[in-house]
Amino acid sequence: MNARNETRARPWRAAVLPLLAALVLAGCATAPAELPSFALPAQFKEQAAAPEGSWTRAQPAEAQPRGDWWRSFEDPVLDRLIERADARNNSIQAAAARLAEARALARSADADRAPQIGLAAGGVRSAGLDRNLSPRPSTLVTAGFDFSYELDLFGKLSRASEAAQLDADARAGLLQSTRLLVQAEVAQTYLALRAVDAERALVRDTVEAYRDTLKLTQSRERAGDVAELDVVRVETEVASNESDAMTLDRRRAELEHALAVLVGDLASDFDVGTGDWSTALPTIPPGVPATVLTRRPDIAAAQKSVLAAQARVGVAQAAWFPDIALTGGGGYASADIGDLLKWSARSWGIGALLALPVFDGGRREAGVQSASAQLDGALSSYRTQVLVAFKEVEDQLSSLRILAQQSGVQAKAVSSATRATTLSDSRYRNGMISQLDLLDARRSELQNRRQALQVKSAQYQATVGLIRALGGGWDAQAVALAPPAERQAQVAAR
Repeated sequence: MNARNETRARPWRAAVLPLLAALVLAGCATAPAELPSFALPAQFKEQAAAPEGSWTRAQPAEAQPRGDWWRSFEDPVLDRLIERADARNNSIQAAAARLAEARALARSADADRAPQIGLAAGGVRSAGLDRNLSPRPSTLVTAGFDFSYELDLFGKLSRASEAAQLDADARAGLLQSTRLLVQAEVAQTYLALRAVDAERALVRDTVEAYRDTLKLTQSRERAGDVAELDVVRVETEVASNESDAMTLDRRRAELEHALAVLVGDLASDFDVGTGDWSTALPTIPPGVPATVLTRRPDIAAAQKSVLAAQARVGVAQAAWFPDIALTGGGGYASADIGDLLKWSARSWGIGALLALPVFDGGRREAGVQSASAQLDGALSSYRTQVLVAFKEVEDQLSSLRILAQQSGVQAKAVSSATRATTLSDSRYRNGMISQLDLLDARRSELQNRRQALQVKSAQYQATVGLIRALGGGWDAQAVALAPPAERQAQVAAR
């Protein structure tokens, strides 16, 4: 009796032991879910040190909306433009469509892990297809269901589903990155337009001043006090500045047309009225740590891409192991459709399928090598993205630091040039200096005023660039005094 039982157990052992061995080896079919580590500095090099007693908390690295950072500029027109861009910009809509596609692919990959059930019905009329059948034509009508389920013993399906979901998460990050990019472009284009408006007003005011001087010079020329050459010189300055104003008109039209594209409107129907440049200039608080870059959606997307590539390495390695599927079906089969649903016409069947390629010409090995190469590429892209993020932040911080110094120096130059013009105009009207001296003073004042406007515009552009480089601004509540015990714990963790 025991011998018969042992004999009966041998076929089961022969079938189970290789399977258990394959399950042990299946652990090799998974790729470690790790990301390269970076030693983050305590703070950015170009940023001033935080005042004692302050602390900034970094946000987690998630592809999530960054809030209405543009409202810190306190400009209702800018608010409306960015809201329109969020709703109608074509780049954002294209990124949203790619995200929807990635999510659909993730659901499709996840569906492969579920049982597949279907209904089927059919009829066949044949003759002579089997020696046991009569040579006369016969009919077979069937109706029933099919069932199949692939056992995911080696993690191939779960890894494929995980990779697809990570791809969808990466697309979500890229959507947020695209939205942030468009918002920053709208803000920078709008602020550039307002800077041009201010410069146009300055140049046109200068033209009016030159015209007053021209009238005075013409009167003095008619009285014989000055030569015709003096009149021609002033006329030249008037025409030259009018030409500069027209150049600024053209630049403004180009910026307005660019805004139309960003907000999804036709340039022919889009208009931004001329307005004062009263937009507030937010300042970055000191002490923002380098870890804040983990909030950047493009870095979050790069992280997800690395993890997806690692999962696909596991999928490629799992191709070395067998595919095991369970199948089944049931229903009715009858030669007469009228008897199809009778209990005697019932039919059913169950089965199992194990498939393992023995020789594929190196296809599976090539698949593993391809997946590994894609992982290496994703890792390189991730490292590059982090390095670029630090570069962008340091660029904007250095620009803001230098521009703040330049703005102070330029303000002194404007004040001195304005005083020189006032004195020169008074002395010229009293005949104490030549016309050339007055024209030189006015040219110097105009040049310095325009330079001051350009420095101010550069400050706004760098501020928006910094907000984008930080992943969507900073939380004003993040820079606050923390209780001593909490602050010490945070410093220790840091």
